[in-house]
Amino acid sequence: MDSLLISAASGMKARMESLDMLANNIANSGTSGFKADREFYSLYQQELPLVENRWTDFSQGTVLATGNPLNMALSGTGFFALNGPAGTLYTRNGSFQVSKSNQLETPDGYTLRNALDQGRPIKVDPTQDIVIGKDGTVTQAGQPVGRIEIGQIPSAATQVAKLGTSYFALVSGGGSATPAPTTEVLQGQLEQSNVPVADFAVRLVSVMRQFEMLQKAMNIGSQMSREAIQEVAKVG
Repeated sequence: MDSLLISAASGMKARMESLDMLANNIANSGTSGFKADREFYSLYQQELPLVENRWTDFSQGTVLATGNPLNMALSGTGFFALNGPAGTLYTRNGSFQVSKSNQLETPDGYTLRNALDQGRPIKVDPTQDIVIGKDGTVTQAGQPVGRIEIGQIPSAATQVAKLGTSYFALVSGGGSATPAPTTEVLQGQLEQSNVPVADFAVRLVSVMRQFEMLQKAMNIGSQMSREAIQEVAKVG
């Protein structure tokens, strides 16, 4: 295949992946605890195709007060540890609820791990007020009923897999989570996504224009190849 067509096809594929990533970021700009995906770009941004690698931006999002005692935000780099269907999951989305079995869980049914009970779910009395300290201690009627496990996960993309919109899991053999003693739990608040919508919208338009340019280059390359073949046929 012609080198021009190969380069154009490679560039179009890369930009399709970029468009999917940018669209997903913008779509989840209102999702609590969502962490934006970004890309590394080559220094020569005017050359095509660009060298790009995806990575997750774990920077802190804006914290918004909600007044809901089951809403929790984290100040620091730690993550809420959850009991997932296939092991421990981690999230920054602190929108929790009390399950039918009186356990603190996510809307998807993943229970918060109790750091004082080997990760078992935290059980509460739904008829009593729930008070959560900055260290994650859950108290009812003046008595502690558990402590939310907060873990520090690696930031390397090879060690962490992003699941859905706001869950993360450690890749097998990619290390383990460590305690995050400096991370504080803020009750009655939620961390917003860290998506800079305006910046990503501008990038989205730019990538769409690049895709159109590559598409035109591919069409021109195809036309040139057809004309070359026709000329050879005429000579014969």
